[in-house]
Formats: sequence, structure tokens, C-alpha cells
Amino acid sequence: MAQEFGVRQDKVTNAYTYGGHGEQMAVFASKALIDGKPLSELPLSAERWAEIKHMTTQGGSNIIKLRGRSSFQSPAYQAVKMIEGAMGGEPFKWPAGCYVNAYGFKNVMMAMPTVIDKDGVHFTQPEGTAEEMAALQASYEHLQKMRDEIISLGIIPAVEEWGKDNANL
Repeated sequence: MAQEFGVRQDKVTNAYTYGGHGEQMAVFASKALIDGKPLSELPLSAERWAEIKHMTTQGGSNIIKLRGRSSFQSPAYQAVKMIEGAMGGEPFKWPAGCYVNAYGFKNVMMAMPTVIDKDGVHFTQPEGTAEEMAALQASYEHLQKMRDEIISLGIIPAVEEWGKDNANL
């Protein structure tokens, strides 16, 4: 969106992705601000917005196509910032994958609005439009299917057995 509107990247705020990764991620931009102005008040056609959402969900695969491999710098940097927050430094306040068993989402790892600090990982339910929430629900359902598939392959135990390995689940 920074490129679309000719602003610095730090001038785009409150635009996030939640749920799964890649094509199944839910793009939340109903609260996005571009240089302080709501995205909804800027000239952006529905067709162009659909293109931007598509580019967002395809971002990882585009990096692989361009580089011939996955990117590691940004994820590594983010991991360091998460560890910094967990060790008592500045809290990490970006969406992050976490174990979710709330808000109607059961026993799944998915990106949510999070804060990682010295007390742990805290997440809240995303707030968005009906369309954004439907996209998050679809992402969750996709993650459930993937979870159930790796359970059926014997890679991880059945959900009801997870508490045996980790009493915190």
C-alpha cells in the first residue's frame, strides 16, 4: 500500500494478516491508515484492492520465485524481536503465530494480534469487517484440515492427547 499511495512504509499502519500463511491468510485492512488517512477514504477501486490482497497472499511465493529460495532475513529479525520481548525488552506487538484455543478457534496454531513480553504470549481476537472475519474463518478451517491431516499421518498425536505432552494446552 505504501507503493500504491507513494508514502514511506512506516506511514502505513493497522494493516495486518491473520490466520494461516500464504494463500490462506486473511488480509485485514479495514482499520488501515495511509499517512494518517483511513484507507476507506482514499481512491482505491475494488479491482485494485483485490490485486493488492492477492499480491499480499502471494508475497512468500514471489520471494521464492525471485530468489530461488525462501527469504530468511525478515523472519530471523522478527524472531530476535520476539525473543527480546520475551526476555523483558520492548514488547513485540505484531501478529504472530500462537496456539489458539479461544474465540471459536480450537487447538490450532495461527497468526493473531499478539503481544509477546516477559509474561508470555498474549493474543486477542482480530477486529474486522464481516468479509475479513469470514476470510479468517476460512483460514482457520484450512489450518484445521492441515492439522487433522498430519494427525492422520501419525506425525503428531490426536488433539485429545496434547495435554499429556504439554500440560499448558
